Amino acid sequence: MRVQRLKLLSANIQAGSSTRRYSDYATRSWSHVLPAGNKLGMLDTIAKLAGRHDIVGLQEADPGSWRSGFTNQTHYLAERGGFDYWTHQPNRRMGQFASSANGLLSKFEPTSISDYPLPGRITGRGVLLARFGEGDEGLTIAVAHLSLGAQSRASQLSFIAELLADQPHVVLMGDFNCTIDRPEMAALFRQTRLQPPACMVHTFPSWKPQRAIDHILVSDKLACRDLQAFPAAFSDHLALSVDLDVPDVALRR
Repeated sequence: MRVQRLKLLSANIQAGSSTRRYSDYATRSWSHVLPAGNKLGMLDTIAKLAGRHDIVGLQEADPGSWRSGFTNQTHYLAERGGFDYWTHQPNRRMGQFASSANGLLSKFEPTSISDYPLPGRITGRGVLLARFGEGDEGLTIAVAHLSLGAQSRASQLSFIAELLADQPHVVLMGDFNCTIDRPEMAALFRQTRLQPPACMVHTFPSWKPQRAIDHILVSDKLACRDLQAFPAAFSDHLALSVDLDVPDVALRR
């Protein structure tokens, strides 16, 4: 069986803001609502990293609010990183000052795009799905940003599991806000063909990584290797990169 190797990246980019220590959450909180700081410079740095990959999932990308200078950050990264295809899913709005979205950048043309709001005690979370190839063997890439609370995460993962159940070639990536050993994650693995990763890579906080809460999960018919973490400029999360071997049938059109 012939396979094609793809490079995937998942990155919580914190809307181009800078957080280098815990105290920055208080002292630099203005950067999350004001169009100040070197956000475009941060995005240019992220674009260089993203451009070395074939498919990129983004979390906390501003879709064009006051704090980003009304720049759609997913579109900006697509242009700077050399991606022909991009889409986004705005899902959280903080008044008129800031907004947040999941995003997808791709050097391959998707055959379909869909997005869904996720359940939870507080609204504003979502999952973005891109389909590549045709038929039941096609490749599905899902990008999600889950809640901080375990109960909300459990309902969100149950919802995602229904979307991805029985699909042979599927990737779920994003900021899960939890480690793989949480009970709600076990439910995801029971209900889908997604597999726990072979190793844990700590991604948070970026300046002293101690927790593996960002994940790239793949189904049992896909093979991945070289899982690595890289700075996403000065975001509080490191970005995750992986090489993925995909059967040709999953990308065939």
